[in-house]
Amino acid sequence: MKNLLKLHEAIALALLNKESRTCTYDEIANFIEKRGLFSVRKGNITLSKQVMLRSTKSNQRYSHWFEALDNSSIRFRNLIEL
Repeated sequence: MKNLLKLHEAIALALLNKESRTCTYDEIANFIEKRGLFSVRKGNITLSKQVMLRSTKSNQRYSHWFEALDNSSIRFRNLIEL
């Protein structure tokens, strides 16, 4: 079975479902697992750890999407200047 979304897309969906657009890695992982959005994974790494790695450590690939707040949470970057 193929994943419904790429991991960064599933992370974005989890954040969009929060009014503050902020979640912990565990909250995001629970959201993704509950909905079966990213069930096919490689290696013995937890989904929470994969979320952290993809959103903060992927050679800055998603730095324009996500902003780390601390060691356990991220939020969507504010791309619109008001």
